[in-house]
Amino acid sequence: MTRILAYLAEAVASLWRNKVRTALTMLGMIIGTSSIIAVFGLSRAATSGIEGTLDSFGTIPITVQVDASQNYPDRAQLRYSDAARLQEDLGDQVHEVQPTWTRTWKVAYGKTSDYYSVGTVGKFQDDSLVMAEGRKITSDDVDSAARVVALSQSVANKFFPQGGAVGHVLTINGARYEIVGVYAPIKSPLLNSIAGADFIAIPFSTFYRAVNEPPDNFSVYAVKGVNTDALGDQIKASLQHLHGPQAEYQVIDGAAFLKGFDNTLNIAGAGLAAIGTVALFVAGIGIMNIMLVTVTERTKEIGLRKSIGASRNDVMLQFLMESVVLALAGGGTGMLLGIVVTGAGAYLLSKQLGDIVVPYLFVISIALGFSIAVGMFFGLYPAFRASRLDPIEALRS
Repeated sequence: MTRILAYLAEAVASLWRNKVRTALTMLGMIIGTSSIIAVFGLSRAATSGIEGTLDSFGTIPITVQVDASQNYPDRAQLRYSDAARLQEDLGDQVHEVQPTWTRTWKVAYGKTSDYYSVGTVGKFQDDSLVMAEGRKITSDDVDSAARVVALSQSVANKFFPQGGAVGHVLTINGARYEIVGVYAPIKSPLLNSIAGADFIAIPFSTFYRAVNEPPDNFSVYAVKGVNTDALGDQIKASLQHLHGPQAEYQVIDGAAFLKGFDNTLNIAGAGLAAIGTVALFVAGIGIMNIMLVTVTERTKEIGLRKSIGASRNDVMLQFLMESVVLALAGGGTGMLLGIVVTGAGAYLLSKQLGDIVVPYLFVISIALGFSIAVGMFFGLYPAFRASRLDPIEALRS
């Protein structure tokens, strides 16, 4: 250990004597390491933020809609009664088949009115949205087609700026609905852009009584572990049994789509990290080149060391240590720069994605691991070459 510490001190002193050359050699390591940390850190942070945002939706449904490109789409038109038949056919593979509508309706309370998006919910609600006031719409509300409504916080603030919206009655599209709950604000701007910051939810059975129109589509909530591809084929077969073999439908697996998006993000992050790895490879070649120059400059010193008893292993360890110190110095500086960039980027991402997780320990271990590996790999040949020098020839030089 004493010998290693002595070689370490000597390596630092040698690099310090050639400060400009050392700094220029470190530059490649700094760029490569910082880029790898920033790319890995931000890609994982973005992935965690997106996954956390999407988890707020709970179970992602399979969306079933009429294929508008078919020759006679009216023949395949979904009916309200199809939902119950479809749920019966699918059995315990699904939690619920919900007919869904979305309309923009006039909403009024007293003299205040505005137009808002009104959508439907069913018995199965697996989201993680919390209520600021009151409760969510329940199974009893759906079964009884109750005229109840749950609002987003922004809509509630529009009509009840002082709070206490629960229990009041809104007029929606000319009909009266009692407010039973107000959703707490959604912190994620991404989720707001997807779901909408202003929304009103009523039971799908109530909505159907109000509009008496075919559903826009069906939301099928599959039980965890069910093969969604096979389920999609079964959904189409069931609907074709009801509407005829020529009826065509689109079945969109939302969970599979989001998984593909997540995979795409990971692939993009890996590709960008590979670019940073190329920069590290180039930096390693620079380290090897400088160490070969160093061996040439210190040939006489090597000969003198060997003549007074230094072994080949001693000389090799000395120059290998210098190469590793050089790589670690560049890698450490790049690590600090990368952490700063990652922290700043994560702060900006959190403004859009809400809570995110940056795996700092993971990216730091990658940076240190790459730095040591580059220093040892590219410093091995110069160190070996120094250890093989003949002491007599080295002294003559």
